[in-house]
Amino acid sequence: MQTNIFVSRFFSSFVALVGFGFSACSSSSAAVATDAGSSDAATDATTSDDGGPITTLPDGAPVPREHLRIVAGNLSTGNNQNYDAGEGARIFTGLHADVILIQEFNVGDKSAAAAQTFVDTVCGAGCSYFQESPATYNIPNGIISRFPIIASGSWDDPSTTDRDFAWAQIDVPGPIDLYAVSVHLLTSGATQRSTQATDLVGLVNANVPAGAYVVIGGDLNTENRTEDATTTFDSIVDTDSPYPSDGANNDNTNQPRSKPHDWVMASPNLMASIVPVTIGSQSFSAGLVVDTRVFTPISDLAPAMATDSAASNMQHMAVVRDFMIPSE
Repeated sequence: MQTNIFVSRFFSSFVALVGFGFSACSSSSAAVATDAGSSDAATDATTSDDGGPITTLPDGAPVPREHLRIVAGNLSTGNNQNYDAGEGARIFTGLHADVILIQEFNVGDKSAAAAQTFVDTVCGAGCSYFQESPATYNIPNGIISRFPIIASGSWDDPSTTDRDFAWAQIDVPGPIDLYAVSVHLLTSGATQRSTQATDLVGLVNANVPAGAYVVIGGDLNTENRTEDATTTFDSIVDTDSPYPSDGANNDNTNQPRSKPHDWVMASPNLMASIVPVTIGSQSFSAGLVVDTRVFTPISDLAPAMATDSAASNMQHMAVVRDFMIPSE
């Protein structure tokens, strides 16, 4: 296994791309889909010798690309840290995500059938998912994907016992697989979160092959954008500005909109393909923080309702980032 995959970090130039649309669902009836082909995660066929993205094929034709929307959200509500009241599900559904990094993934009677019904609702029939066991974890993390999940599991977080670091290897279009990690860091302080970040970076370096796409996202509970945890994550994923924001340019994600608790952080090779998030007639150049109380027209996020982000114990806003990745 390759180690220390991002120590020599590069910054790729932004590529302006157009003509993107939502990708179709991949078929999978199981919670974790399997890929009959071999893993292509370590093949970086879309990066040039100078580290920048390849934009044309040898014959001069543009590299075909496909839209990839990644959403992170701790959108549980009510008194039991679950999604049963429906507000979080409506927001996820209205965003038409390809990959969802979800926290506090408790639904219904906590059975696999209840989880699958939730996944079908927020992502569509045929979507796959990984959920940390609700029988083991009080507030499990998870990943939901429109594309097949090749492998998945939980990496141990020694700092807490009620969730770990949920990960999934996803067969997104093109020659490079996506390793998605759903995280929920502690509220006990910046020092503890820094420790968790150090542990997770070590796990990514030890388990993810060089050249793979990586996205880490979820509820980091960070008090600001410069906590030690974000500096640590910056060694493998991009934590720099500009940040996703709402229509009023507020990039804070907690319920009072005063702190940047929630993140979608991508590796440099994935950030090379970032594009604005477009919903209806609106475009958000660095990504979107979804607060239904201020998003207009709310009909563009149907079935989400204007009151959803004000629900009881809805403590976080969803974060959205879009990419146009080479599809061959």
